[in-house]
Amino acid sequence: MTTAKIGLIGLGTMGSMLALNIAEKGFPIAVWNRTATVTHAFKADAGALSDKITATETLADLVAAIQPPRAIILMVPAGEAVDQQIAALRPLLDADDLIIDAGNALFHDTNRRAAEAANGPRFLGIGVSGGEEGARHGPAIMGGGQQQDWDRVAPILTAIAAKYQGQPCADFMGPAGAGHFVKAVHNGIEYADMQMIAEVYGVMRDGMGMAAAAIADTFRAWNKGPLQSYLIEISAEVAAATDTHSGRPMLDMILDRAGQKGTGRWTVIEAQHLAAPIPAIEAAVMARNLSSRLEERRAGEAVFGPAPHSLPEGSLTLAALEQAMIAGKILCYAQGFALIAAASAAFDWPMPLPAIARVWREGCIIRSGMLNDMATALTEDPKRNLMLAPFFADHLKATHPALRQTIAAGALHGLPLPALASGLAWFDMIRTGRSTANMIQAQRDFFGAHGFDRIDGREDKHGPWAGHGI
Repeated sequence: MTTAKIGLIGLGTMGSMLALNIAEKGFPIAVWNRTATVTHAFKADAGALSDKITATETLADLVAAIQPPRAIILMVPAGEAVDQQIAALRPLLDADDLIIDAGNALFHDTNRRAAEAANGPRFLGIGVSGGEEGARHGPAIMGGGQQQDWDRVAPILTAIAAKYQGQPCADFMGPAGAGHFVKAVHNGIEYADMQMIAEVYGVMRDGMGMAAAAIADTFRAWNKGPLQSYLIEISAEVAAATDTHSGRPMLDMILDRAGQKGTGRWTVIEAQHLAAPIPAIEAAVMARNLSSRLEERRAGEAVFGPAPHSLPEGSLTLAALEQAMIAGKILCYAQGFALIAAASAAFDWPMPLPAIARVWREGCIIRSGMLNDMATALTEDPKRNLMLAPFFADHLKATHPALRQTIAAGALHGLPLPALASGLAWFDMIRTGRSTANMIQAQRDFFGAHGFDRIDGREDKHGPWAGHGI
């Protein structure tokens, strides 16, 4: 039975699409699903690819079908299900066999599983982005574990990955949970990018009174310029879509309560632990949480009146709104890469920032025309904050006035712009040579005698209020 080059467990949407991708690229694959009928139906429906798929009914059959040293991809829900699957596989595998968790795992879990694999079977954690379409035709792949394990399966993973000008969007990110950490940051940026698009959609819909079709046209135009990206592209498509039941714009029929699977929240939590500010992502997670409080929001509107009001005619143009989005996007990505740099230093993971930008250029949800320029800027100086790179600094100099204008208009007319506003506040703080934190240090010394550093270098670390604290 040893005919397959690799195995895969879990034939849900992502698992089945990934398996078809592997088979299509010429690699025989053995598959197993907890429900045997699903496994056999998957092979039967694979058409011309079925000859490269071995459907197995037991884990033992799966292991027997793979050429040793074996590699098996897990496409099961993150958390306990992964641990259970590893426990079931471990007695069946040899020490040099490799288990690959390709789900949305919390990187702390990946660290633990990598440590537990010291005596075999081996373990690799990979982040996979691109949704169903990406899994089938080319995702972005971020690997974490031991380099030798990545190298073993790299021919398959790079073959199935998305390509940017012929270069695979798959790379090794570093030890243990590095790949899943990078994927979590990707998802955090995704949250912020989506939120900023939703915010400018709200400005167009509520502030400018634009119909969905006109908003779709605006997004299409933006997708031909610096904002070219997958998320802008699909935003144009969803704004243009018509509900088949009512005949109204599809967006007008969708309840304004955003779901989430928790990866953005993980990103925010880790950023706090690492003291790496990512306010645009934090604001996006907050906005999703608040969107779910539908009844509370309706009660607030009943008490205070509706927040959004029309903007005075001519007070904000679509060109200014586009410039604001450009600035917000640069600031969001700069925060994300700064978080990865902080994790690299804290965990002693030599994560390659330019390679991460290159992996994100195609296949993943946040793929964007800007990422190629980001890869170039990070190659020039990976230790420099992305917003300080000359290319992006010039963009910010040109666009941040429009970001201010947009946020000011939103504040004056009740249009909530939390991600854009948080990004601007971060930008203003990071460009302020002397901040107001001296007041905080004085307060801390007053009530807790915490002391402070002086600008003149004197050794006196306390103010004249000593003894007045509580």
